[in-house]
Amino acid sequence: MGTTFIRTTSDGRKVEVIDGWICLNGVREADSLIPMEEHPNRQAIARAVPGATHAGGRLPFTLAEAAAVQGALSEAQRQFDASPAGITQRLRHAVWAKAHADGVE
Repeated sequence: MGTTFIRTTSDGRKVEVIDGWICLNGVREADSLIPMEEHPNRQAIARAVPGATHAGGRLPFTLAEAAAVQGALSEAQRQFDASPAGITQRLRHAVWAKAHADGVE
């Protein structure tokens, strides 16, 4: 897998997608994007970053940035690790996503 640079924040930190994770200065923030319409804190984000259309963790993204992030996340997901550890990780992620969709937190 790889690293995709998205932007540099106003305080100089790098926003990147690393191995399927949205990262701020190399620290994982999120593994997916949320459209602003679905974000629980959308009013505050819209005031702080007027052009934001999506968020990943605490990072807001414009439409162009969100497209780049989604492309990098999709590419990372397409790269399949067929080792037992890789398969276990994918199963764990799928079970967690299903539980989260069913309302378990």
